[in-house]
Amino acid sequence: MDQFKSGSVSANGLRFHYLEAGSGPLVLCLHGFPDHARSFRFQLPALAKAGFRAVAPYLRGYAPSDVPANGPYQSAALARDAAALIDALSPGEPAYLFGHDWGALAAYGAAILAPRRVRKVATAAVPHGPQLMQAIVTSYAQMRRSWYIFMFQLPTAEAAVSHNGFEFLDRLWADWSPRWRLPAEEMASLKATFQKPGVLAAALAYYRHTFNPALQVAELADLQATLMTAPIEVPALVFHGQHDGCIGVETLEGMEALFPKGLQKVVLVDAGHFIHQEKPQAVNQALIAFLQS
Repeated sequence: MDQFKSGSVSANGLRFHYLEAGSGPLVLCLHGFPDHARSFRFQLPALAKAGFRAVAPYLRGYAPSDVPANGPYQSAALARDAAALIDALSPGEPAYLFGHDWGALAAYGAAILAPRRVRKVATAAVPHGPQLMQAIVTSYAQMRRSWYIFMFQLPTAEAAVSHNGFEFLDRLWADWSPRWRLPAEEMASLKATFQKPGVLAAALAYYRHTFNPALQVAELADLQATLMTAPIEVPALVFHGQHDGCIGVETLEGMEALFPKGLQKVVLVDAGHFIHQEKPQAVNQALIAFLQS
């Protein structure tokens, strides 16, 4: 039985629904793609037991949170959302961040945008800095891993992803975490999220808006331009799986210069992209130790 409850809050002009557990300092847990708030079903009770209030929102475009038809869905908007969620859920008190995949970009962005509102930032599966974008266009190995980004720019992407009961999601999870399988009931819950009106289009728009400047909004231009190069001025912890089939572990190299307050790296040799679900005990132990240190 799940050890968390649900709630909702308004932030940055949208209504966000979330799962939560515990009381104490806020740990905001931000999911990625293709995923939803249940991504942190193992972290919420562990963080609650350790004395934190752990909150995992459904990100913008992921029902039951609001699904704005026109976005914006670029990474700068996610950063603003994360900062606004801290203000709404922890008024007057800074929070901790733990982000996976797109949630990692949101966490980095919030730490850049509002460093005084963030105590520490932890992420999984996505590095901070320009090296990932560089690898996508210079490393053949990373190009092969990132094929889906190019596919998602096509108008046929929605049909391809939703075909045959969203079988694409099964294949993506298998490719990205090759040594682990998401339980069937959790995959069914995940697919139910993507079947809700507008969610698939919104999820793909993350990739379209972030990787196509023509689709980005002018008011976010300055923040968007600095997201990959600005330093993270809070202590940081980064998790990565040695067998991540989405983003190669080699993209972690060279990050230290962008973390003047300190960076810890945890690479789990028998894990893939969804590292916090594959190895929850190891991730929870390292995460809680980092937050409490």
